[in-house]
Amino acid sequence: MTAATAMPPPVRVSGLRSAFGTHVVHDNLDLEMRQGEILGIVGGSGTGKSVLLNTILGLKQPDGGQVEIFGRDVHDPAANADVERRTGVMFQGGALFSALTVGQNVEAPIHEHTSLSGDFVRQLAQLKIRLSGLDARVGDQMPSELSGGMRKRVGIARALALDPELLFLDEPTAGLDPIGAAEFDQLTRSLCDSLGLSVFIITHDLDTLYAITDRVAVLADKRVVATAPVAELERSDHPWIRAYFNGPRGRAAQGAWREKERTR
Repeated sequence: MTAATAMPPPVRVSGLRSAFGTHVVHDNLDLEMRQGEILGIVGGSGTGKSVLLNTILGLKQPDGGQVEIFGRDVHDPAANADVERRTGVMFQGGALFSALTVGQNVEAPIHEHTSLSGDFVRQLAQLKIRLSGLDARVGDQMPSELSGGMRKRVGIARALALDPELLFLDEPTAGLDPIGAAEFDQLTRSLCDSLGLSVFIITHDLDTLYAITDRVAVLADKRVVATAPVAELERSDHPWIRAYFNGPRGRAAQGAWREKERTR
């Protein structure tokens, strides 16, 4: 494939400026995601990880710069339908509709964007629930009847409802115990590989960064200061990156990951 015919990247952010009054969160921020990768987004408190996600999703207007998904300006109303069909989002905690059953939650985006029959939509929803690692019978339950980990898996099922090419995950392992977090990481990696997804994941979980990301983008100083595999970031001389990846928790995550690689 030539450069002239290459597909546009799943996400491209150019010269982004985000501000709340006189408080500037991002200033001339650039970020480009590669097709088929799991890209982790990290940064300290106040660096605007959620602001960046909301801007990419079109939920917040940028104060400058441009945001594209698959080459389409996400803030162009004409692109909305195409972008929504090609992306899936799992917000922190799952953000399920509490008055709907699990199955109805997963069916909701299919009903919104297609004219498929009710029976077929229910079958599709059951398939997505199984893809998330849950028994299809969970579809009859209410979100309040599920554990936190199960609600997150339902969130993944709903995000996959329209067979997206790009998946956004917001702190997917937050609140999970280490075993549940590791299982969710494995699910994410498996879905990425088997479905050919690109995955944009905001996380502070060092184990997740080591276990499944292809690259990690670091937010600091109001911009992306580095985008590289974790092994390269370990050698960075940026103060925040050095403290994050080479502090006690970073060293523990490094050790666990390297031991796993050694025994694989």
